[in-house]
Amino acid sequence: MSTFFDEMKKSFVDVKVVDNKIDTATFLEASESLVKLFDLLGSSAFAVVQKDMTGNISKIRTKLLSDPVGSGTLQDLVLSEANTKTKTATQGLLWLSRGLQFTAQSMRETVERPGDELASTFTSAYGKTLSQYHSMLIKPVFKLAMKACPYRKDFFEKLGADQEKVNKQLSEWLEALEHIVKIIFDFFASGNYGKGL
Repeated sequence: MSTFFDEMKKSFVDVKVVDNKIDTATFLEASESLVKLFDLLGSSAFAVVQKDMTGNISKIRTKLLSDPVGSGTLQDLVLSEANTKTKTATQGLLWLSRGLQFTAQSMRETVERPGDELASTFTSAYGKTLSQYHSMLIKPVFKLAMKACPYRKDFFEKLGADQEKVNKQLSEWLEALEHIVKIIFDFFASGNYGKGL
């Protein structure tokens, strides 16, 4: 029986990372597959999260298509824009990574707090990640989305019927996602590439 993870175009487990450099193309495919996770949450309140992530994926893909050699890895992409006036893809990557960090934190808390509902774990994760970057106008939209999370049991059933397989795949996917998010944030910090974005 197939699970949500089986149907992904790419999992974060499949993203090529060599010498801490992240392959842009596979990263984008894994990110697109992650965006579909919000469909399982089943609330239109998450449309804003999906739209934001999809828009940022498009910015990075546009840069990759226009300069495949200079954007082969996420690090190369940021460095190629570092000396230019336009940092569209860099900004897209920064915001996409914040969305990925929120997703990773939400799922991590969901895994580690099996007695808590998603509304609780996602709200907690939002407070630790995205909320610091959001204005007073955006915060209520996100808080509403967190409250609209489905019941934990229903969400896990949507991930797949074989819960043992789901838990194993979720664990591997989550570790890979957390590792990639950490590399990206460490890289941004190393050269202060997110300044003003």
